[in-house]
Amino acid sequence: MTTPGTGPTPLLVLDVVGLTPQLLRHMPNLRAMAATGAQAPLSTVLPAVTCAAQSTFLTGTTPAEHGIVANGWYFRELGDVLLWRQHNGLVEGDKLWDAARRAHPGYTVANVCWWYAMGADTDWTVTPRPVYYADGRKEPDCYTRPPALHDELTEKLGTFPLFHFWGPGADLVSSQWIIDATRHIMATRTPDLALCYLPHLDYDLQRFGPDDPRSHRAAADLDRAMGPLLDDAKTQGRTVVALSEYGITRVERPVDINRALRRAGLLEVHTQDGMEYLDPMASRAFAVADHQLAHIYVRRPEDLEATRAALADLPGIEQLLDDEGKKAHHLDHPRSGELVAVAEKDAWFTYYYWLDDDRAPDFAQLVEIHRKPGYDPVELFMDPQDPYVRVKAVSAVARKKLGMRYRMAVVPLDPSPIRGSHGRLPTDDDEGPLILCSTPQAFGGRVRATEVKSLLLQLAGLR
Repeated sequence: MTTPGTGPTPLLVLDVVGLTPQLLRHMPNLRAMAATGAQAPLSTVLPAVTCAAQSTFLTGTTPAEHGIVANGWYFRELGDVLLWRQHNGLVEGDKLWDAARRAHPGYTVANVCWWYAMGADTDWTVTPRPVYYADGRKEPDCYTRPPALHDELTEKLGTFPLFHFWGPGADLVSSQWIIDATRHIMATRTPDLALCYLPHLDYDLQRFGPDDPRSHRAAADLDRAMGPLLDDAKTQGRTVVALSEYGITRVERPVDINRALRRAGLLEVHTQDGMEYLDPMASRAFAVADHQLAHIYVRRPEDLEATRAALADLPGIEQLLDDEGKKAHHLDHPRSGELVAVAEKDAWFTYYYWLDDDRAPDFAQLVEIHRKPGYDPVELFMDPQDPYVRVKAVSAVARKKLGMRYRMAVVPLDPSPIRGSHGRLPTDDDEGPLILCSTPQAFGGRVRATEVKSLLLQLAGLR
């Protein structure tokens, strides 16, 4: 605990998405910090995805307790599948900053792009939030608290680069903006705890796989961009923790889990203007796919056996968790599906539910993370089969600049290009997440995700 007259040790916590021991070899700045500090494997949660893992880091509890069972799920009370919600109220339990303020009233926290940021009791918040105009246009922007921070950051750094944060154009530009915003807030607000989310490794590792030279280059580029932030932290006397939620492993096989349920007569669609839309309220069973895990929602208990039978011989499924299986993996929360499918190591789940691409909804070829009833990594690509895809993109941008409605229909309907995924529990530490700290002997051996909250309180001198 801190003593009277002394303050907590300031912290910078970097969520370096997809960081593994393999990639650390290409990151000299982080490697140097680990060499003089501490490094250990991090035992993540199932599912090993952003929202679930971050919520565990910040509450010290499992998905069974904090309720974040994936990056999205079926909201039974709404009859709708919703991904990438932003309200912190969805995360159940005592947060890191609550515990810190009990130990040290007045403890201050800045959250720069960690998820579930809106409505959280942090002092400074920055999170992606597009402008959705009434005519259907979507423009880059961010949400901040206090509101005045928005214009301050925009004037200094430019508009938040949303189309570099996700989609075919996702690249280092977004992580650079987040780094610069974190540096600015640390310099001007001096928070006791600064949380910084760096997504860059998520992009090329999913596009090309973790063993591709382009992915190694991405790791080196991110490490170089982080250099000034690490220097600032050292100058300010901050303890730095860098951790990852998961490791991305090579995949070759997309698994069309919803198509299997549809062929079995369990999943229903409704049709408008020739396009098929998932009908979750009418379906006997359907899956919400999230990387290598899928929650399968079964409307009636009597349909459980038919659902199991429909998936029993589907190639690419390693496990089908029932109530006992969910409990064993700390995923037994009311938001979870009645069944949970876990993919084999080289496989991942698509959200596709249509059987004919001509019947796919128009949003399927757009970057539409809030309209698709499941995660779609193919949004990282422009359609390689469409010779006019770049012409379409240029035309859409031109319409946008003229203030006209536009549709950036460039995403392929073929999932085969994806070469990296995550969500399973890792079988090899070299491919799994890890935790680094600038403080020597900050931890001994393996660190569990549920121990991160208490570790950060300890490093801050608050326990």
